Amino acid sequence: MRGTVWLYCLLLILAAAAPWLGLYSVFLMKLLCFSLFACAFNLLLGYTNMLSFGHAAYFGSSAYVTGWLTSVHGWGTLEGIFGGVAVAMLLGLGIGALAVRRQGIYFAMITLALSQLVFFVCLQCEFTGGENGLQGIPRGSLFGLIPLGHDAVMYYFVLAVFVAVYALIRRIVRSPFGQVLKAIRANEARAVSLGYEVDRYKLTVFVLSASLAGLAGSLKALVLGFVTLSDVSQSASGEVILMTLLGGSGTLLGPVVGANIAVTLQEYLSDLVGAWVSVIIGAIFVICVMTFRRGFVGEIERRLAK
Repeated sequence: MRGTVWLYCLLLILAAAAPWLGLYSVFLMKLLCFSLFACAFNLLLGYTNMLSFGHAAYFGSSAYVTGWLTSVHGWGTLEGIFGGVAVAMLLGLGIGALAVRRQGIYFAMITLALSQLVFFVCLQCEFTGGENGLQGIPRGSLFGLIPLGHDAVMYYFVLAVFVAVYALIRRIVRSPFGQVLKAIRANEARAVSLGYEVDRYKLTVFVLSASLAGLAGSLKALVLGFVTLSDVSQSASGEVILMTLLGGSGTLLGPVVGANIAVTLQEYLSDLVGAWVSVIIGAIFVICVMTFRRGFVGEIERRLAK
């Protein structure tokens, strides 16, 4: 326990000092946004064993709504974020109410089909900009007092949100609610026999995961200043699955590690190998899955437990 506390303190110190170590603040914020996205997805896959193929629908739709509200209607930063998260929550409630009634591949196919519907809506609607996307999204300010236009200020805002959400997720998975989720993952039929309303728990965690994924999308839209169809595409849903499995599903730090590895490889390999970056990342993923079946963090935890 003490070692875990020291590890988190060290990581927090490194994160706070990162902009002063010569690292690019926008890249660091992108890492935090995708880490948050992967942590949200891990609530489904890692703790409830629900494989969603359409989580980019909440990530991208929230990003579009936040960008539209702040750039077109002049909403403030926090109001725009809340608006985007609210849309992601309602979308998750609607899709989740249909999907959680099924299991396994049927659940995955329902989330995939409905996410493609969301993609089509984003492609056709005028307020999304279609294939051009939304451009010129302002970062705004906090409470009208703290301008977020400076990269360093925006970085610490995103870092604070990420730390708060990570602490929330840690508290959820260690709560009685989280223990029920783990019971559903281990043996859903037994959880039903013990009297738990499994569908209600699954829908709750689905909506929570969708909301947090939407929060990650809203932050990314503000950080980069634009939203494109790639944020709501099927490839984004595949990437978050890769991040979670690479780092270790069912672990707290695993999605963070996986997201940092995947985004870093995409950022620095794309200039060297171009379109081959997807092939290289896929090959690395296959090798890691064969070598570390529980992901990087999962394998480390297993060996430490021994």
